Amino acid sequence: MSAVEDRLAELGLAVPEVAKPVAAYVPAVRSGNHIFTSGQLPMQSGELMVTGKVGGEVSEEEALACAQQCALNAIAAVKSEIGDLDQVKRIVKVVAFIASTPDFTGQPRVANGASELFGKVFGDAGVHARSAVGVPVLPLDAPVEVEVIVEV
Repeated sequence: MSAVEDRLAELGLAVPEVAKPVAAYVPAVRSGNHIFTSGQLPMQSGELMVTGKVGGEVSEEEALACAQQCALNAIAAVKSEIGDLDQVKRIVKVVAFIASTPDFTGQPRVANGASELFGKVFGDAGVHARSAVGVPVLPLDAPVEVEVIVEV
């Protein structure tokens, strides 16, 4: 087990199975020293954790947990490309899409579910640039989707 996976275990978490794509794409692609993940939904055991809009049917706390699950799924996608997560030099960029009601403005707080996990698991290498974007709808009515660029 890698040191990264040991830190996940200390948090009571584990690298999940790679989430199956819901359309015609692959979970991650390597180009040179970078891994680009596809957008990861908050899937657990093949099912979305919750559905709906943040600020509506989905609470901010639920959305934050969804963002963390998206980050775990991104970690799984990266591992599927490189095998050993200790090869990660840096989480370069995180983009979080939050399906939210028009009056919800806490997208950055929701995205922290992913960002904070990367920081805890990868340490200084987990500190990254980020965008947190409110959108009207995401695939399968997911409340959150996260994509990541990783340097290896």
